[in-house]
Amino acid sequence: MELHNNNNTCTTFDISRGSSLVQDKLSKSRRVRNKSVDFDDNLLYSGNPRLIYINDPRRTNDKYEFTGNEIRTSKYTLITFLPKNLFIQFHRVAYLYFLAIAALNQLPPLAVFGRTVSLFPLLFVLCVTAIKDGYEDWRRHRSDRNENNREALVLQLGGFRLKKWKKIRAGEVVKIHAHETIPCDMVLLGTSDPSGLAYIQTMNLDGESNLKTRYARQETASSVFEGCNVTGLIRCEQPNRNIYEFTANMEFNEQKFPLSQSNIVLRGCQLKNTDWIIGVVVYAGQETKAMLNSAVSPAKRSKLESYMNRETLWLSIFLLVMCSVVAVGMGLWLHRHKDKLDTLPYYRKRYLTNGKDKGKTYRYYGIPMETFFSLLSSIIVFQIMIPISLYITMELVRLGQSYFMIEDKHMYDSNSGSRFQCRSLNINEDLGQVRYVFSDKTGTLTENKMEFRNASVHGKNYGSSNLTDDLSEEHNIRAVLRSRWKLKSEISIDSELLDMLHKDLPGDERIAAHEFFLTLAACNTVIPIVSQDTSSGHGRSESWEDVEAIDYQGESPDEQALVSAASAYGYTLFERTSGHIVVDINGNKLRLDVLGLHEFDSVRKRMSVVIRFPNNTVKVLVKGADTSMFSILAKDTERDDQIRQATQSHLTEYSSVGLRTLVVAAKDLTDAELELWQCRYEDASTSLVDRAAKLRQTAALVECNLNLLGATAIEDKLQDGVPEAIEALRQAGIKVWVLTGDKQETAISIGLSCKLLTADMQQIIINGNSEEECRNLLADAKTRHGVQSSNRKKQNLKRKKNSENGYLDILDDTKSSNVLQRLAGREELAVRAPLALIIDGNSLVYILEKDLESELFSIATSCRVVLCCRVAPLQKAGIVDLIKSRTDDMTLAIGDGANDVSMIQMADVGVGICGQEGRQAVMASDFAMGQFRFLKRLLLVHGHWNYQRVGYLVLYNFYRNAVFVLMLFWYILCTAFSTTSALTDWSSVFYSVIYTSVPTIVVGILDKDLSHRTLLQYPKLYGAGHRHEAYNLQLFWITMIDTLWQSLVLFYIPLFMYKESSIDIWSMGSLWTIAVVVLVNIHLAMDIRRWVFITHVAVWGSIMITYACMVVLDSIPIFPNYWTIYHLATSPTYWLTILLIIIVALLPRFLVKVVHQIFWPSDIQIAREAEILR
Repeated sequence: MELHNNNNTCTTFDISRGSSLVQDKLSKSRRVRNKSVDFDDNLLYSGNPRLIYINDPRRTNDKYEFTGNEIRTSKYTLITFLPKNLFIQFHRVAYLYFLAIAALNQLPPLAVFGRTVSLFPLLFVLCVTAIKDGYEDWRRHRSDRNENNREALVLQLGGFRLKKWKKIRAGEVVKIHAHETIPCDMVLLGTSDPSGLAYIQTMNLDGESNLKTRYARQETASSVFEGCNVTGLIRCEQPNRNIYEFTANMEFNEQKFPLSQSNIVLRGCQLKNTDWIIGVVVYAGQETKAMLNSAVSPAKRSKLESYMNRETLWLSIFLLVMCSVVAVGMGLWLHRHKDKLDTLPYYRKRYLTNGKDKGKTYRYYGIPMETFFSLLSSIIVFQIMIPISLYITMELVRLGQSYFMIEDKHMYDSNSGSRFQCRSLNINEDLGQVRYVFSDKTGTLTENKMEFRNASVHGKNYGSSNLTDDLSEEHNIRAVLRSRWKLKSEISIDSELLDMLHKDLPGDERIAAHEFFLTLAACNTVIPIVSQDTSSGHGRSESWEDVEAIDYQGESPDEQALVSAASAYGYTLFERTSGHIVVDINGNKLRLDVLGLHEFDSVRKRMSVVIRFPNNTVKVLVKGADTSMFSILAKDTERDDQIRQATQSHLTEYSSVGLRTLVVAAKDLTDAELELWQCRYEDASTSLVDRAAKLRQTAALVECNLNLLGATAIEDKLQDGVPEAIEALRQAGIKVWVLTGDKQETAISIGLSCKLLTADMQQIIINGNSEEECRNLLADAKTRHGVQSSNRKKQNLKRKKNSENGYLDILDDTKSSNVLQRLAGREELAVRAPLALIIDGNSLVYILEKDLESELFSIATSCRVVLCCRVAPLQKAGIVDLIKSRTDDMTLAIGDGANDVSMIQMADVGVGICGQEGRQAVMASDFAMGQFRFLKRLLLVHGHWNYQRVGYLVLYNFYRNAVFVLMLFWYILCTAFSTTSALTDWSSVFYSVIYTSVPTIVVGILDKDLSHRTLLQYPKLYGAGHRHEAYNLQLFWITMIDTLWQSLVLFYIPLFMYKESSIDIWSMGSLWTIAVVVLVNIHLAMDIRRWVFITHVAVWGSIMITYACMVVLDSIPIFPNYWTIYHLATSPTYWLTILLIIIVALLPRFLVKVVHQIFWPSDIQIAREAEILR
C-alpha cells in the first residue's frame, strides 16, 4: 500500500509523503555517474535559491535567464544529422573496411572495378539506414512541434489569453481547466474549490492512474477565488529530478509560509474532477521534473553484432596475410623475371605497338611500386572476404522474424486487443541471451486491481465462507435496500458479519466491528466520485431509483479496495473536503471533522487520522503493517491478549496464501492528549527543517495504547500466468529482479504471490538511513551468508554463470536427460538455501556510490531474487546499469508506466506492457506486448529461435564468402601472383546477390531447431544462448578451418580431373562457379533443421537459377566465356567433378557432426531426438 499526501484540515497542512525520507536523502547525497545515468541533481542551497516573482515574468527572467518552455526529444537537427548519423553507423567496423576499399578503388592503378560502381554497395546501405533514422527522428520532431504549439490560458494584460506552450515563461500565471494537461511545473495559487483542493492524474509522470490531491495555500486560494490579483515572491530549489519532493517558501501579503510537494503540479499531469486551477510557473521546458527524468533514448546494437566486429577484425588480419603473400610473391616473381618482362607472352612493361607510345612503359612503376600496387589490388579482389551483404541480409532476416513474432497468435492479448509489437529491428537475437529481467510490479506483474478477501474482527475470521452467494433472496434484497450506493465492482461479503453490523446487538464485538469499518472508511486518502447510476433500472423496487454509482480514486489500490469493502458492508464514504469527510452508515449520514492525518511512511509503516465526531468525541484511527502495530497496542486484559493471538494467527494464515495484510486499531483521545498533539502537529507540519522526523514524533503522541479492532486481507490480482512465467524464466537460468515504487511489505507479498519468493529463501533486508548504516548492513550480510567480493567473483565468473540461481545448467558433454537429473539432484543438495535481497530506495541513495556499489553488486548477484522497493524512476535505471556496467550479461527491462522509461531505455532489451498507465513505456521500448506472461514465449521460443538463426546466419555468411575468396587466392598463386581471375565479373557480382543470398534469408527467417512446445516444456534449453552455443570464437575458427579445406578441394579437384585436357581457363572458371554455388547450398542444406516447401524452393531453386544465369551469360557472344557451359555440360567428367567436389569437401564436416552428436550430444540434439521419438 502506498499512502501519499492529503491535507484534511480547514487550513492547508504540508504533509510529507511516505517517501519523504528517501527523497530528502536523495537531495543531499552525492551521486555517482554511471555510463549512461547521471544521478546528480541541482540542489537547493541556502545561498542559491531560485526566485520566482508571481505574475512578473520580466523581472523573474531578466535576472536569471531561465529556460523557456520549449522541449526537444529528437536526436538530430538539419545541421547535425549527417555527421552524427554517419558517426553512429560507422561504429560497425565493416563499414570502415568497405569505405577504405571504395577509396582504394578510386586510384587509377588499382581500379579493379569501376570507380563509381565500387561506391554503390556502401552508399546504398548507408542511405537506407540514414533514411530510416531520419524518418524516426522526423516523427520525434513532429511530436515535439505538436507539443510545443499546444495552447494554455496565461494571465496577460489583466485577463487570461491563449498562449503557445513554448512561449510560456517562469513567473507567469497560468489557468488550466478540467481534463487539460499541465504545460509546466506550477505552484498552485487557487482552484475552483474554495478550500484550494484539486485532483490530478499523474499517469504520464509516475505511471499511476489513480487521482492524487494537491492544494493551494489558504492564503492565496481565498484571494484567487475572490478574483484578487496575486503578487508575491517564491523562493524554491533549483531544478532537479526528484518528483516526490518540492521545497520552497512564499512571501505573500507580508506573510511567509512554506510550500511542499502537495502545493505543486508537474508538467504532463492532467487535471481531473476540478473545474479549474490557477498556478505560477516555477520550472519550464527542459527544467521541468518530467523532462529531467526522461533519459535520452540510446542507440541499441545487438551484442552478437558487437562480437561480429571481433571476427571482422580477425578476417581483416587473415585478408591482409593473403594479400601480403600475393604481394611478396609478385615482387619475387618480378625480381626473378626482371630480364624477361618484355618477352614473356603474358606480361609487358612497355608498349610494343607502333605509334607515339612505342617504347613507353605500360603502367609499370618499378618492382617496389608494382609489389605495393599488387597488395592493394589483391585487397580489392578479396574484399568480399568481409561481406557487406551480411548486414543487408541480417536486416531482411530480422524484418522477417519480426513479422512472425507480430503475427504470433499466442502473444495476442484479447482483453486489451493489443498484439505484439516489434519497435526495434536491431536486437531480435538478443532475446535469446537474456540473463537478467528487471520488472516493474504494479500493472506489469499485477493487474493493479485489489480485491477484499478476508477480515479478522475482534478475534474472529470472516470472509472465507458464508459468502453472499449463500444468502437468501430476501436477505439480498434487504442488504441492497439499506444502501443507496452502487459500487463500480462487485464485492463478496460475509453474511454473518453483515448480520452482526445490521442488528442492534449489545457487546464489545459489535462495537469493534463498527469502529473497524469506520476506520476503513475514514483512515485513507481516497477520493469518492459520485454519479447517478444509469444502469440501475431493475424494476425490483422504487427505492432503486435513488441508487447512485460511486467510484473511488486514490493513490493506493489497497485503500480503494478497503474503502469499497467498507461501503459493501454499509459504511460508505461519499464526500471528502480538505477539512471533513461524510460517511453514510446504513442510510444515516455521519459528518466527521478531520483534525489531522499522518500518512504512511517507511519508518512508522502505518497511517493514522484524528477525527472529531458530531458529539465532540475525538478518536485516532490507525491502520498499518502488523510488525509496527502490535508494539503500540494497549495491554489491558486477558481478553485483549486472546484477541491479539487470534488476530496474529489469522494474519499468518492470510500471509501464507499471499494476501496483503493490515492491522486496524483505534482509541479515544482525551482533551489533554488532543491539545498537546494539535500544538505539536501545527509546528511540525509547517517546519522547514526535518519536517518528516518531527511529524513522526508528533504521530507517536497519539499512536500508542491502541485498542485492536482487527485485520484485513486483500488480494492483488496477478496477471494470468505470471507465476508460471517467472518459474519458467528461473528454470531457464534467468534472474528476475522486481523494481517497484511500492512499499516493502507490498513487494514482498506480491513476490510470494507470484512465486518469485519462496518459503525456503533466506531474506537479506537492507533498510539503511545513512551511508554508514548501509555499509554495515551490506558487510554484515556478506559475512553472514558467505558472499564473495566482486573481485573474487570475476575469477570464477564462468563457473558462477553455469550454476547461477541454484540451477545446474545443462552440460555440453551430457549424454542423456537422466544424467542431467542426477547431476541436478546432487547440485541442489550441495547448494545452501537460496538468498533473496530486499532493499529500499532510501538505502539505494547511499549505496549507488562507487565505494558501496561493488558491495551491493556482490550480494545482489549471489541472490536468486532481488526486490527493490520505493525506488525512483532514475534509481531503476541505476540498478540496471549496475549489472550492465559490471558484467557482460544481457539485461531486459519490462514495465508499463512512464516511471519505467529510464529503466527500459537503459537495459539491453526494453519491453513495454500495453497496460492502463499510458503509452510512455511502449513508446520507449524495443518490443511491446499486452501481458507479462507473453515474456515467457518471447524469450524461450522466439528469443531462442532468433539467436540460433542469426548466429548460424553470421557464421554461414563468413564461410560462404571466405570459400569463394580462398578459391580465388589459390588461383592467383598458380598464375604468377597476378590479380587476374578465371571467373567473369558478372559471376563475382551475382555470387552474393543472386546465387546464394535467397536460401540464407529464408533459412534465417523460417528454420526452427525445436518446436515451440518443446522449448516451453524444457526451459533449460534456453541456456544455449547463455553459453553462446550458436555463435562463439571457437565455432568461428572451426568454420574457417572447414572453409580452408573446402576451398582446397574446390580448386584442386577440377585441376586434377582436367590435368590431361586442353580445357580453357573460362571453362574452368565456369566449372568453379557452378561448383562453389552447389557446394555452399548443400552445406546449408546439411544444417537445415526444418524443411518446408519454401525452403526447398529457395535452396534447390538457387542452384537452378545459377545454371540459368550461366546459360544466359555464356550465350552472349561478346563475353570471353561464350558457349563454355554447353561444351562442359555434355561431358560426364564435368558432372563427376562436381559430385566429387561435394562429397570430398563435405565428408569431414559430416563425419564430425555424426561423431559429435553420438558421443557429445547437445541439449538441443537430445530434445530433437525426443521430438522425433514422440
